[in-house]
Amino acid sequence: MVVDSNLTLYSYWRSSCSWRVRIALNLKKIPYSYHSVNLLKGEHLRPEFLSVNPRSFLPVLSLGGGANLADSMAIIEYIEEKYPDSGIPLLPKSPEARAVVRSLAYYVSSGIQPLQNMNVMKRVGAGDSAKAAAHNKHFITIGFDALEKELERSAGKYAVGDELSLVDVVIPAQVYNAIRFGVDMSKYPTISRLNATLEKIPEFIAADAWHQPDTPENERRS
Repeated sequence: MVVDSNLTLYSYWRSSCSWRVRIALNLKKIPYSYHSVNLLKGEHLRPEFLSVNPRSFLPVLSLGGGANLADSMAIIEYIEEKYPDSGIPLLPKSPEARAVVRSLAYYVSSGIQPLQNMNVMKRVGAGDSAKAAAHNKHFITIGFDALEKELERSAGKYAVGDELSLVDVVIPAQVYNAIRFGVDMSKYPTISRLNATLEKIPEFIAADAWHQPDTPENERRS
């Protein structure tokens, strides 16, 4: 199925929420335009972006005609429902299996990631980057302790069985942040194995932090 879309993704190269949406768009074979919003420069707080998303968060998916969607998981669910026959399904067919996938994916997106986003880091660190990093390491470790146990039960080749799903979409950015903040990944062999598999998939590579239009030159990978 060839999709003719007019979508624009407001994104930042290292935004974990944007990262997962980029993966989903790629897996669903949905073309989109990339609009960079530099979080470090505070571009998300400027009037021109606040007119797009008053919440000031990334990502935002512009559907054209003034319609914008915020919240990464809502965007991904929209993509899945809007384009069910394009690319690969991100949710399994049965309600029970869908619930398992959603439970794991939303644990990462709601139970782990928000505790170490930029606003929390600024509040907790109060200018002390080491303090903020220690906070992030602590809560990612707690989250990964639980996630590893659940994935030990659910994983096959991928996070839930042998088919890619929404759970796989949320893993790479969270592993990136774990490594960034010094989490000991040797404690999490299942998460590490899954991430090593995912980072070799072309759609994941094209979505990762090292290959975006706004990735700094010193962070780029060939």
